[in-house]
Amino acid sequence: MTDATKNDIVLEIHDLTVSYDRKPVLWDVDLSLPQGKLIGIIGPNGAGKSTLIKSVMGLVPNSSGYVRLFDHNLDDVRAKVSYIPQRESVDWDFPASVLDVVLMGRYGKLGLFKRPRKADKEVAMDCLRKVGMEAYMERQISQLSGGQQQRVFLARALAQQADLYFMDEPFAGVDAATEKTIISILSEMTERGNTVVVVHHDLQSISEYFDWVILLNMRLVAYGPTEEVFNQELLQETYGGKLTLLSDVGNLMKRKRFPNREAKPAKRI
Repeated sequence: MTDATKNDIVLEIHDLTVSYDRKPVLWDVDLSLPQGKLIGIIGPNGAGKSTLIKSVMGLVPNSSGYVRLFDHNLDDVRAKVSYIPQRESVDWDFPASVLDVVLMGRYGKLGLFKRPRKADKEVAMDCLRKVGMEAYMERQISQLSGGQQQRVFLARALAQQADLYFMDEPFAGVDAATEKTIISILSEMTERGNTVVVVHHDLQSISEYFDWVILLNMRLVAYGPTEEVFNQELLQETYGGKLTLLSDVGNLMKRKRFPNREAKPAKRI
């Protein structure tokens, strides 16, 4: 089964192992992801979901294996890749306005010591309009609600005009309206050919939100098109019997007429 040719692959991970204090957090992960998909990473707490994207972004050292983005090392294509960390990991007390934060997304295109141009500010304002935060452009980032901060972070990522985006739980702590806004924008991005990889925890929205899914629990359980790998058998394997929502997910699949059949994970694309 294949959904991408070699030229379509934006991320390739081979034999990736990541350890903290000599204890493996991710073990022997192999996967390849295609262009233009909205991809969810799911798994239980401690499964290594955030570690996976931090490893891709070079934020944690790998014990073994390698990562290729657009068939290059990260340093060679960094301008094409954007990363939004968990909101809780950010120090929101730093003195910066909403517009300043969004303009940070333009720095990779400015070069060393160059100041934002009028065109960069226009891009930033357009991104703020897309996330509904234009009216807050002069507000200090620390004065915003959690959902508003997440919208601003999304605007900063949009301003970067990358090709591949990694987002660590962008829906955590946001209201329903913000979540709807974010998923709408992410869907528009993938329609334009961008690839978006999202760490996500709400299983009941997986089939509605994502084209592809990565099932992870320290090792790779499965990955591929949502309708092929998001099923009860592979969820049970991923969550190890600790999943209390399995019956709810099963009912959701039936309502949406999802194929609830055995699916072989696409270990190679």
